[in-house]
Amino acid sequence: MATVHLEVAGRVQGVGFRWFIRQAAIQAGVAGGWVRNRADGRVEIAATGSDGAIAEFVAAARTGPPGARVEHVADLPTAGLDDLPRPFTVLR
Repeated sequence: MATVHLEVAGRVQGVGFRWFIRQAAIQAGVAGGWVRNRADGRVEIAATGSDGAIAEFVAAARTGPPGARVEHVADLPTAGLDDLPRPFTVLR
């Protein structure tokens, strides 16, 4: 199992980005995780799954839905992300 923790910057709030990420997680077969808006306008994502599922999922996150503009995706530390919710969840 692979785990990823991302911070996505750009035009990623108010454009359906979190719901796009949830659908991407389902389509890729991601085992669990979450996505949430941050107060600074960025979106934070944590996910776990097979190497292939995570690679497909991260590629979708780097693109985003129509209307979004992903400017930067940063890898964050994965320490402490051992118990991610299943299935993948949109947090408020």
